[in-house]
Amino acid sequence: MRIGVIGAGAWGTALAQLAAADGEPVLLWAREPEVISAVNLAHENRLFLPGIPLSPSIEATADVGRMDSCDALLVVAPAQYLARVLARTPVGPRTLVLCAKGIEASTGRLMTEVASTLHPRAPIAVLSGPTFAAEVAEGKPTAVTLASADAAVGRALTERLARPNFRIYASDDVIGAEIGGAVKNVIAIACGIVAGLELGENARAALIARGFAEMTRFGVARGGRADTMAGLSGLGDLVLTCSSTQSRNFAFGKALGKGQRADQLIGGSTSVAEGAFTAPVLAREAYRLGVEMPVVEAVRAMVEDGHEAPEVVVALLARPLRGEAS
Repeated sequence: MRIGVIGAGAWGTALAQLAAADGEPVLLWAREPEVISAVNLAHENRLFLPGIPLSPSIEATADVGRMDSCDALLVVAPAQYLARVLARTPVGPRTLVLCAKGIEASTGRLMTEVASTLHPRAPIAVLSGPTFAAEVAEGKPTAVTLASADAAVGRALTERLARPNFRIYASDDVIGAEIGGAVKNVIAIACGIVAGLELGENARAALIARGFAEMTRFGVARGGRADTMAGLSGLGDLVLTCSSTQSRNFAFGKALGKGQRADQLIGGSTSVAEGAFTAPVLAREAYRLGVEMPVVEAVRAMVEDGHEAPEVVVALLARPLRGEAS
């Protein structure tokens, strides 16, 4: 199975490195000429994943049409650009493995809904879980969820991508795997805000727990399963992303907590804190479904309405007391 990777950011490059670990040829599509040159000549992505030697069997290209030679495509374009990228990509019946985490801000569609609309003949899978790109590229132990409605597609991808230090756990709950990856980005921003305000570890632990409850309520309402939310693509990814400044979303929230404005942070960044785009659409979708998500709404208020971190925290703490299961 020849693998193509759409998107040469840190995560796309790490996945290309993973797929090329046995010397198999991997085609990596990139927009930036400097990335293409560095990957092909120096075997390094100096812009997005510096200092990590890449397999010489990875070939970078600016011609997305060349993906027509691949059997499966790992699609790592940021969520807000997925439709634009897939519209240009020759897919046909080849498998799409969606690796971006988010919800399309303009429509509220999940990534699988975007992909299946544009390429209805393509089998679709979702790869998600607690994955810092550099650690995957360095071969450090990692475990992920690979969700596919077609068990044969899932098995073929697992056989091609699994490594001793990259364990893949199969699931048929595609929606649940997607929801975990999207919601955790917003909760990570909230945890970053707590860190920026120096509210302490007790507050962050409480926020992770309550955020997980929100994730589970929303995931089940949207058609996913609670057990998927408790797995690698849900709770596992949530814990990782809410615990380290390696997470772009956590770092974004920490900057908000220290008084910076969301619009300035979004405009001045070369990498995407996807939760900043997800929070408003997620809050609106939760309202439509009748799902209470106060942490998500608090992040939305800061990102979309420009509320300041201290007032948002005060509002959260002032909510009526209730049973933990509610």
